[in-house]
Amino acid sequence: MKTQSRVSIRIMFAWCKPIWRWPGAVQFLWIMPWRRIEMDVTRISACSFPLRERDLDYTFKVISEAGFDKIDLVGRMPHFSVTDPDYDMDELRRVCDKYGVVLANIGSYCGRDFVADSEAERQAAMDEMKKTLDVGKAFGSKSIRIMPGDGKRASIDTIVPYFQESAEYAEKLGIYMGIENHGTEISGNPEACQEICEKVDSEYFGILYEPCNLMAAGADYKSAFEVFKDYIVHVHIKDGDYNSEGKWERCMLGDGIIDYHWVWDQVEALGYDRDYALEFEVGDIEPVETGYRKWYETWERT
Repeated sequence: MKTQSRVSIRIMFAWCKPIWRWPGAVQFLWIMPWRRIEMDVTRISACSFPLRERDLDYTFKVISEAGFDKIDLVGRMPHFSVTDPDYDMDELRRVCDKYGVVLANIGSYCGRDFVADSEAERQAAMDEMKKTLDVGKAFGSKSIRIMPGDGKRASIDTIVPYFQESAEYAEKLGIYMGIENHGTEISGNPEACQEICEKVDSEYFGILYEPCNLMAAGADYKSAFEVFKDYIVHVHIKDGDYNSEGKWERCMLGDGIIDYHWVWDQVEALGYDRDYALEFEVGDIEPVETGYRKWYETWERT
């Protein structure tokens, strides 16, 4: 018998309570040793994506009033840019301080132009990547979202060297970079996600695990987890279900079939110590101004 098996048996019997039924006979009352890990509300952030058309002050106000003290900031104007001369980094600092909201993750689009036609364009994309990482460091972000080039699996070998250089820079700053699960040939395919992670081969490069997006792309989120669990660097949470026509639709958190407590348990068991970003994308059901608070409360009481 393997040592691991012997240990397992000892653990099981440690959770048994003997019950004497009659002389010379004993039965055991089994006490379940496993408990779900409590979902810590201090570990959640709110994505600014549903407020992407609003200015920073209004966005931070809504998210702060919903109870969040961390934001997952979408990397497009007017919320964030390191390339647009009209973007004011001082304004970002001001609203962070005003509302007491920390920049947990930057949802950037860095990496898209690593497949550009000219090397000059690719180097410009590298400059954007490094500037975004620098801002993340300055604002205390733990991670940034990145894009896998044009999303085509055939492009993996082209973009890997650029991501390796990016990862070396990210490691110096202590910031993780994650490809978000979307419907491309790379990000929507767990095996392709695993492939690019293995080729970049850096602790600071990995996957932004997004169960709802995976389901929308036709990939089971629990099976996908097993494929690329060693590479998860950030997590987005939303919910969804299949409608009467079999089409995947997003819904309010807690109303769908995404077992986000399962997600929490599995990811925490990996030793993950960063944030879980709630991503409200159901403005057709309820305005974000009231919806985010409900999502916060749903997580809090789970």
